[in-house]
Amino acid sequence: MKNTIHVSNQGATLDTGRRNFLKLSGVGIAIAGLALIGCSDNNDDFEIINPGPIFDLGAGDVGILNYAYALEQLEADFYTKVVNNFYSGISSIEKEIFTDLYHHEVVHRDFFKAAISSATPNVLPKLEFQYPNVNFNDRNSVLATSKALEDTGVAAYNGAGKYITNPDYLVIAGKIVSVEARHASAIRNLINPGSADFSGDDVINANGLDLAKEPKDIVMAAGAFIKTPFTWKERGIN
Repeated sequence: MKNTIHVSNQGATLDTGRRNFLKLSGVGIAIAGLALIGCSDNNDDFEIINPGPIFDLGAGDVGILNYAYALEQLEADFYTKVVNNFYSGISSIEKEIFTDLYHHEVVHRDFFKAAISSATPNVLPKLEFQYPNVNFNDRNSVLATSKALEDTGVAAYNGAGKYITNPDYLVIAGKIVSVEARHASAIRNLINPGSADFSGDDVINANGLDLAKEPKDIVMAAGAFIKTPFTWKERGIN
C-alpha cells in the first residue's frame, strides 16, 4: 500500500529559483535512468531479514553499490520521518524543499536496490535506523541532521568514486552526487539564507573541490544512526 503525503502550499510564496533547481535535480535523475525504477512512497516493498550472519557489502563494484544503498536507505528513512510529521512552525517553502528531498532519496534508494538485484543476489537487506539525538519536532534539530546527512553523502560519493570500475556505474554515481550537493546547498541556505555557506570551508577543500572521504570514515560518522550491523571487509570495515 502506498502512502500519499498531503502537503498544503495554500498561500505559499515560493522561492521559484530554489524550487526549480530542486525540481531540475529530479529531471537529472530521470535522465540518468533512475526514474525507470518503480518506487513506493514508503518501505512496504522492503522486508526485514531475520537475524542471522552479519551481512558483508561485498567486493568490487557490488560493494560500492551496497555501500551507496545503505546511505540512501538512511537518507530516505530520515526524510520519510520528516515529511510524515513536519516540525512545528515549518514554512511552506521548507515543506516544499523537504518533500522534494524526500522523493529524490526514495528514488535513489529504490534505484540502488534494483541495480544491485540485477547484478548479484548479494543485496543489502533493509536496515534499521535510530535517531537518539534528533528532535523531529524542532526545526534546528532537523536542519542540523539534514545538513550532516547531505554533507556526508556528498563526501561519501566523492570518496568512493575512485573504487568504481564499471564506467556506467561511475556516470550514475556522478549524477547522483550532483543531486546530493544541491540538497546540501538547499539545506545550508535554509539554515543561513543568502550566505555563502553552500560552499563553506567545512565542505570545500583548498582546491575549491567538494571534500572526499573514505568509506571507513563515512560509516563511522553515520554509525550512530544505523542499528543493523554490517561489514565491508574489503574496505576494512569489520
